[in-house]
Amino acid sequence: MKKKLGLVIDILMYAILLAQMLYVFVGNTAHELLGMGFTACLICHVILKRKAIAGMLKNLGRLRGAHLLQCCVTALLVLCVLALMISSMDVSRLLLPQVRILGSPALHRCLATAVLALAVVHGGLHGYNKTKRKKTAAALILLGCAAALALGLALVPYLNRHYKTVEIDRAQAVSGEKIAFSGGKPLTVYFTRVGNTDFAPEVDAVSGASLMRADGELMGNSQLLADMIADAIGCDAQAITLTGEKYPSAYSATVSVAGQELRDKARPGIAPIEIADYDTIILVYPLWWGTIPMPVASFLESADFAGKTVLLVATQGSSGFGQSARDVAALIPGAKVIEGVSIYCDDIPAARQTIGEWLKEL
Repeated sequence: MKKKLGLVIDILMYAILLAQMLYVFVGNTAHELLGMGFTACLICHVILKRKAIAGMLKNLGRLRGAHLLQCCVTALLVLCVLALMISSMDVSRLLLPQVRILGSPALHRCLATAVLALAVVHGGLHGYNKTKRKKTAAALILLGCAAALALGLALVPYLNRHYKTVEIDRAQAVSGEKIAFSGGKPLTVYFTRVGNTDFAPEVDAVSGASLMRADGELMGNSQLLADMIADAIGCDAQAITLTGEKYPSAYSATVSVAGQELRDKARPGIAPIEIADYDTIILVYPLWWGTIPMPVASFLESADFAGKTVLLVATQGSSGFGQSARDVAALIPGAKVIEGVSIYCDDIPAARQTIGEWLKEL
């Protein structure tokens, strides 16, 4: 009975891990509740295996071969699970919304991938030690580990980018506390795919990295953040708009075009934006290839920024500002460039409070 219960719990933990990886389909609430379920199953697993764990620790110095490897994998798995739990608290929006320790959703996804891969190896080594078909078992372990890594590092980002529907109530997302801005007269300038892309007629807001539907209308993440800033401090907001060829509808094609523009140091044509009457420019942009999109570079080189302050607000699918702050500063050496806030794509629809807190700190 104990072995059967342990087997059921083990299978349940693997199933929960797989469901957790498919976050785009289960949603945030189910994701966090499943995380609690995984923790409960893990505690039960440790209790049921406590004698085996004690025996392994007692005979640690005599372990060899696959048994020693299994011990090392187990130790690494424990460390990754603990780190995953900490990062889970850090990205929680339902259960622990105020906890922010590491501040990296990308790290959370990588840790989850590591836990799944190590769990596959951990479980596979149990079978390896019992079977006589060692080569087959080893091949299956390697295949399972590779599949887990591919799921977390490639498939999950792809699904999140192409199959995640984001719909918001614009007024509810934008409205919030009004803040007195003390940095001179501000202007928010933003660049987004909407208005700069030839979207196919059937396009849907399924890219959490750049698009959403606000009140049924297609909207870019950077535009939403710009609207939040404008609402908070009562400033003007202007979009960087291409005057020539627009980007392709497919996100993957846009990525390719943007990469080529970066390599060519291209400066796409844009409509003029007058900044002479403003003291502070709040620049909102997506992180493309670790830096600013080239239309943003066109804007920076088209105006006189001498003596002005430029506050950077980046949207991204990893973390931080990449090298964008350095690149912006190189393009406008007469300005004071300050890293403001970098917001993960999934957090943008609910970023009004984050934006407000950052503006108050200024």
